[in-house]
Amino acid sequence: MLTLVAFVVALGLLIAIHEYGHYRVAVACGVKVQRFGIATFPVPEPEEGKKASFGHRLAYAVTKPVIEWQPRRQHRGQATVFAIGLFPLAGYVQMLGQNGEKEPPSKEVAGDFRNTSVLQRTAIVAAGPAANLLLAIFLYSVLNWYGVEEPKPILGKPVAGSVAQQAGLSGGEVVTAAAFDGSALEPVESFDEVRWMLTRGALDGRDVRLALSVNGRASETVMRLSALRAREADEKLNREIGVLGPWTQPVIGDVIKGGAGERAGLRKGDVIRAVGGVEVVDAQQLREMIRLSVAGGKGLSQPWRIERGGMASTLDVQPDAVVDAGKATGRIEAYVGSPPAMVLVHRGFLAGLSKGAVRTWEMSTFTLRMIGKMVIGDLSLKSLSGPITIAEYAGKSASVGLTYYLQFLAVLSVSLGVLNLLPVPMLDGGHLMYYLWEGATGRSVSDVWMEYLQRAGMAVLLVTMSVALFNDVARQVTRFFG
Repeated sequence: MLTLVAFVVALGLLIAIHEYGHYRVAVACGVKVQRFGIATFPVPEPEEGKKASFGHRLAYAVTKPVIEWQPRRQHRGQATVFAIGLFPLAGYVQMLGQNGEKEPPSKEVAGDFRNTSVLQRTAIVAAGPAANLLLAIFLYSVLNWYGVEEPKPILGKPVAGSVAQQAGLSGGEVVTAAAFDGSALEPVESFDEVRWMLTRGALDGRDVRLALSVNGRASETVMRLSALRAREADEKLNREIGVLGPWTQPVIGDVIKGGAGERAGLRKGDVIRAVGGVEVVDAQQLREMIRLSVAGGKGLSQPWRIERGGMASTLDVQPDAVVDAGKATGRIEAYVGSPPAMVLVHRGFLAGLSKGAVRTWEMSTFTLRMIGKMVIGDLSLKSLSGPITIAEYAGKSASVGLTYYLQFLAVLSVSLGVLNLLPVPMLDGGHLMYYLWEGATGRSVSDVWMEYLQRAGMAVLLVTMSVALFNDVARQVTRFFG
């Protein structure tokens, strides 16, 4: 239920903000707004006595408004009818002159969208995506002002053979600053900032410089991410980068009764120093060692050097072999690792606002580059996500806390704004291309060309949505059936 509510609230809010941007600028330009609908769409009601297709009747039933009202007090010249429905994927602003009229507009009709200048029409159309981007800046700024608890930028043990290991990282290093190679280093406050930069670097094919502090000594290293040629942002890419999480102490938490850990004599609070003669740096490394402690379908017994109450001792631990996704992995039936050290990332008004704008810009340009890579084939189409994945992230972020849900809303708002600016007919960006043509040539796009372009745009959107939905279903199938 939480997932559904979080998903509906997220989409409803972002679409409402998007449409309000169109509405507010249209009113400011003197255009008469006839209807403003949220979670609804203006599908004509099937006429009584006439046969309507099943699709028409279904579309009307799903998108029809449940509440309508017309405020008495409105902006001068406006008589807008406001409507709210129950379909969170919909929303619209219907202006005078946008109802499919074929006849040319009369210059005497005030408030007709078609009588406005190219610049005004451009502003009205661009206002929707701009509203989403402004919302993202506001949300990021609020989080900066309020303060967010994030893991400290202390690196865990890198994956063997990864870019991080090749860069000389061994785990426990504190990242003090970072930058793309060739740029000036900028201070780093949390592990999330490090991971964001490494992910962008891997997908963009850019190396990342890290300024480190190890036992009080300063050093630098370069993560050669350009060599990865990443095509998909997934767990495999994270392992190739090698930084899976922040450093956490390799300590044993709750031990399940009857499990391999209890049988071996492990207790809550034991600090693991070595497994099979290999020094343990952090909990991520220890969990990996446990998973790999299998051979021939059975767990491998190895000596564990532990520290308990300040005293060192050795225990022989044999994990249970458990089949997971068709592969045998080791488990000791105990919680492994302490929570990461946290830091409150908090900024003042101007610094928080500036950081919010920078983060929105970074997200926007990153999204555009990823779309470009998918178009030319440098990035897998598996990276596309649809409503099922979005709903999952909405539910997960809401279950963790308000700050995480606000971060999710900011990311989704950026995505909605950027996608609507793409030069695809049917989207706001497609209309902006029409106005660019009109401004450059002095002629509007002909009705014939407009029809062809609208059909092409619809085809592109249908294919894109189909691929995204297919990816969603494929992820669910893989998750449940391996």
